[in-house]
Amino acid sequence: MIPLSILDLVPIPEGSTPAQAIGNTLALARQAEQWGYQRYWLAEHHNMDGLACSATAVLIGQVAAATSRIRVGSGGIMLPNHAPLVVAEQFGTLATLFPGRIDLGLGRAPGTDGATARALRRQALAGSEDEFPRDVQELMGYLAAEDRPGQTVRAIPGRGTEVPVWLLGSSLFSAQLAAWLGLPFAFASHFAPDMLDQALDIYRRTYRPSERWPRPHAMVGCNVIVADSNEAAEHLFTSAQLRVLGMLRGQRGPLPRPIDPAELARLWRPEEQAGVHRMLAVSAVGDAQRVTEQLGQLLERTGADELIVACAVHDPLARQDSYRRLKDVTHFA
Repeated sequence: MIPLSILDLVPIPEGSTPAQAIGNTLALARQAEQWGYQRYWLAEHHNMDGLACSATAVLIGQVAAATSRIRVGSGGIMLPNHAPLVVAEQFGTLATLFPGRIDLGLGRAPGTDGATARALRRQALAGSEDEFPRDVQELMGYLAAEDRPGQTVRAIPGRGTEVPVWLLGSSLFSAQLAAWLGLPFAFASHFAPDMLDQALDIYRRTYRPSERWPRPHAMVGCNVIVADSNEAAEHLFTSAQLRVLGMLRGQRGPLPRPIDPAELARLWRPEEQAGVHRMLAVSAVGDAQRVTEQLGQLLERTGADELIVACAVHDPLARQDSYRRLKDVTHFA
């Protein structure tokens, strides 16, 4: 049985508001706990008209307060945007409020455009990503059970909470770092699948065991939409396809309403169609039987220890229904 988790970007559907999007997230999280999902992760993005997940730690606290058992965390916190001490204090506070339920996934990208990244950091960007390994280790030190020799700065709350740290990535860098540090690794194949197989191979082949993680542990991201028919699921999937098409055209906005797939075929140029299909290649869309087959193929291909699922569906009730149907698939814990 493969653990199954949810990745939520708190989408703002066309015709909706950020307040409604956050309400949809809280409602989905409550249902996800009842259905038996393993984790509920939220992702940091900034200056995105269609996403309401910029204050990620705040949202994690709200989701954890609205639930009682499911693990809640970040998928991820974009560490170059933050001082490691601040992240340690935030997640140390969350772990103190919700013991044994908080995960800290860390990403290396800014999660936004260059201008917004500069506004977030209020410092020069040069070299910031090169500092990522050092920042990860500094952050882990603040959460550790024991102080480092000569340590004078502590995260309070945070010290001794040992919040589980995951590294997230869409290329080979974080796979190599996760292997070197002996940390679990989650690959963002739900939107950047190109290096999935190579990253997992490097991660497993070069892994150095740690006390908490004696063996490599890999999570794979996937887009999933389950409906009562293949045609209905493909119709819902056009919202995600339209969003990616907008990204390729440099257009931002709320999550589009779904359209007839035949109409979509008339909207994009061949090179745009290829780009959308490439970005969404790791997707399972259809009825329960088709999705079961597609996810089985993904698990056979990757050997993933866990799957984390994104579901960009315009109608929040249809999104809930998709996750409910997915959890009924018997292959998943």
